Amino acid sequence: MTDDLPKPLARPAAASPSPPPRESDALFRLLVESLRDYAVFALDATGRVLTWNPGAKRFKGYEAHEIIGKHFSTFYPPDDIAAGKPEWELEVAAREGRFEDEGWRLRKDGTRFWANVVITALRAPSGELVGFAKVTRDLTERRRAEERAIDDARRVARAEEANRTKSEFLAAMSHELRTPLNAIGGYADLLLLGIGGELPDAQRQYLARIRSSQLHLLAIINDLLNFSRIESGRVSYVFTAVSLCDVINAVTPMIAPQAEMKRLDIRRPTESDAIALADRAKVEQILLNLLSNAVKFTPAGGRIELECERVGDRVALVVRDSGVGIPPGDVDSIFEPFVQVGRTLTSPHEGTGLGLAISRDLATAMNGELGVESTLGVGSRFTLWLPAFDPAAALERLPQ
Repeated sequence: MTDDLPKPLARPAAASPSPPPRESDALFRLLVESLRDYAVFALDATGRVLTWNPGAKRFKGYEAHEIIGKHFSTFYPPDDIAAGKPEWELEVAAREGRFEDEGWRLRKDGTRFWANVVITALRAPSGELVGFAKVTRDLTERRRAEERAIDDARRVARAEEANRTKSEFLAAMSHELRTPLNAIGGYADLLLLGIGGELPDAQRQYLARIRSSQLHLLAIINDLLNFSRIESGRVSYVFTAVSLCDVINAVTPMIAPQAEMKRLDIRRPTESDAIALADRAKVEQILLNLLSNAVKFTPAGGRIELECERVGDRVALVVRDSGVGIPPGDVDSIFEPFVQVGRTLTSPHEGTGLGLAISRDLATAMNGELGVESTLGVGSRFTLWLPAFDPAAALERLPQ
């Protein structure tokens, strides 16, 4: 029966035939002609141009009839031609089979572009050198980006060096100036105590002014010294549990005399407290700067309020005043070094303009921040945020 007859085996599918040589050549020419981002052309064994694709025309500016038959050294700067670089590249490619380089090349109009060049030796089956294939890619934009990055790095390095030099100068001058100023203050105190004999009231007033001016200059120099230390990273920190109420009670008496002279009402927190994880001396320095500014910029008869509270995992130390306020356009700049809002040639405000810059840097170093809210003519509110002290976490860090 026919159903029992073996069925013929299926023939395997025949592989796709390779295109004829002429089709392969046409396909290759189409590929080369389609490349727009690469200049691809052939050279004869002496380096003369044999072919020219649209990418080569776009990069170099030559029409095919203008360049075919000319030596490829046409694309090289005069210095490279004088040094024999084109011929040397062909020698390397012929000897090693391939040559790659990056360098400046010339367009038809004389402008330069930075190129990646690959030259490949073409040999007949017999091994005879018949020419070269040359592929060029325009990397001018990449080169410019690299140069911009290098220039930026150099500018940053110069700026850092200038800052380091400035900080060293400020530190050195601060030390040099503090010595004679301390001597002036010391001798003024001795005279005021009557060590050299009793003084008339007029002379005591003169000495008191000398002492006041000496203290003012010393405060400026201390600001410069502190700023230079912070900038150079020479400030150390000791983190402990810090009661913000204790800090307020310790610092407020320091500015009491100036506040009393202006009849300022200073209100401290009476019930709330907050414990920060911070360096107490640095917190006191920040608060002293904030209070000094509040006294300086609050008109006579005004008030200054201090608050402290815990908010989540942070604590806040607030200094609020009824002072002149800060213009909206100046709020972002008041923490910059040597900036003092409202300073003019006739302004009564004294100081270096470093207090807030120092305070901000100290707060940042303690994993905190210093912010401000202000309304012109109404007053300002400065808030020092610091990490809250966590007793449980502190116990875990103790040695077992």
